[in-house]
Parts: sequence; C-alpha cells; structure tokens
Amino acid sequence: MGKTFDVQFMLSTVPEIIKFLPITLFLSITSFAIGVVIGSGVALIRYFDIKIASKLCKVYISFIRGTPALVQLLLVYYGLPIFLNAINSRFGTNISVNAVPRLVFAVIALSLNSGAYMSEIIRSALLSVDKGQMEACHSVNMSTWTALRRVILPQTFVVALPPLGNNFISMLKETSLVFSISVVDIMAQAKITSSRSFRFFETYIVVSIIYWCCCILIEQVLTKIELRLNKF
Repeated sequence: MGKTFDVQFMLSTVPEIIKFLPITLFLSITSFAIGVVIGSGVALIRYFDIKIASKLCKVYISFIRGTPALVQLLLVYYGLPIFLNAINSRFGTNISVNAVPRLVFAVIALSLNSGAYMSEIIRSALLSVDKGQMEACHSVNMSTWTALRRVILPQTFVVALPPLGNNFISMLKETSLVFSISVVDIMAQAKITSSRSFRFFETYIVVSIIYWCCCILIEQVLTKIELRLNKF
C-alpha cells in the first residue's frame, strides 16, 4: 500500500511545474495590458456617451459579465477559425488557421474578458473626478484630449489602481482555464503530472502554492506603486 500523502513526490513536481510559470505570467501580463487598452477605450466611449458606440459597448459588457470565462475562451477558440475561413472565402486570402498559436486564442479571450470588467472600473474612476476640472481645462483653451491626458486620466488611474490590481490577480488565476484549449501553463502541467502518478492532491497543493506566492508578490508590488502614486 502506497503512502497516503507523499511529500517527496510533491517536492519533486515543483521544478516540473514551475518551468511553465513564464507561460502563465505571459498570459496574465499580456492579457491585462491589452485589457487596459480595451477597458480605457470602452470607458471613454461611455463617459462621453457616443451614441451608437456606447450602446454597443453596453452589449459587450453585458455579454462578458453574463457568461462564464470558460465559455468565452471556447467561443474564441472555435469561432475565430470560422471567422478567418469566412475572410479567406470572401476576399480570396490565404490566412492559415492552423498557423495561429493556441496562445493567441487564449490572449484574445482573456483580454476581452478583462477589458469589460476594467472598463467599468475606469469609468467609475473617471466619474469620480470633478467635472469642473474638465471645464477649467477648457477655460484655458486646452483641448478635450489634452485635458484628458494631462489632468483627468492621471487622477483616474490613481483612483482605479487598487481595483485594477485586484483584476490583475484575478486574471492570473483565470489563466488556469487555458488548459481546456491545450495551452500548457502551470495548471495544465499539474494536470499532466498528476495523471501520470495519480497523486492529484499533492500536485494541486504545489500549483496552489505557486499561484499563492505569485499573488502575494503582485500584492506587494501594487501596494508600493499605490503608496508612491498617493505621495504625489
């Protein structure tokens, strides 16, 4: 009869799992960065209430918030090839669907997911800045874009930083879904390792500790950034 809990096996899986940590971090950082761009654009469209675009943005946010992230990932994974094939048929192009790495599908899905949530965070932060500041900028002949860039957005991102940091931590954990489309990150590698030995419990303890340590490190970095920004 084997051991109920094998510490030696658990320690031996650490190097095998942690070597895929760069994939997890790449997915998190890239998707978060793209999500900030998407979220900022959507937030500004809704902030200025651009007619048709604002309504489309509301539909996008509602869909993302109303469907599971795993479903969105699978929709992108199976839907994007159909879209590319339609483009090939319509315009006579030769875009190879098989040449698109699975990592790209994961980044697109996670970026769209985080962008919807971050748009609401950024829009709330925009609304927290007194509208009189924009009027004051206009009174000294600043354009709306210059006022946003130099006065409004710096204050907005200071207010939005804590919830954006929480969103980044959530993004790090949501990367665990990408194993469902055969992207090997630390979660997928943990699944592969545990299926060989049937030591599922020990393996998932290892991967949970790795996620936990990453989140603690991110929290420390975000706290230092927040303190520095508040100083100014």
